[in-house]
Amino acid sequence: MHCPFCQHEDTRVIDSRVTGDGLQIRRRRECEACKARFNTYETAQLKAPNVIKADGIREAFDEQKIRRGMLKALEKRPVPTADVDRAMRGLMRHLLTLDEAEVSSRSIGACVMQTLARLDEVAYIRFASIYLQFEDLQAFRDEIERLEREDHGALDFKQISLLKQTVI
Repeated sequence: MHCPFCQHEDTRVIDSRVTGDGLQIRRRRECEACKARFNTYETAQLKAPNVIKADGIREAFDEQKIRRGMLKALEKRPVPTADVDRAMRGLMRHLLTLDEAEVSSRSIGACVMQTLARLDEVAYIRFASIYLQFEDLQAFRDEIERLEREDHGALDFKQISLLKQTVI
């Protein structure tokens, strides 16, 4: 590897460690010529599937598009950034390890909805209202009732209930 300081062709690895999330290897290097030290990060490069849109058009997979959609749904919600990052990594791991060369935007959207349902019910409804194209109030009611019937596992126990239950 070339030294970023003097461009010398030879550097040696002093130390290698796995990063905290386990997805990268951090290598501490030293230049043989100028003795400068610097870090490099090694990440496995996985080929993301192409996305088949609803109209049949194919486009390159865009992780940032998924992240923006999730963050928009989670806007002003009490979900810690670490939880969002962890959920995003899990979602990306699932999508990148599919054995498919192409995946429909519908299945990606379904994965995002499932991820949001585990993070925050309100964010899930926000995303679902756009993704599923709710046309009226009844569509919201139907989805909320379906959400209440299903167990999404790791919902945050501190989360405020979507609909307050009253005892009569």
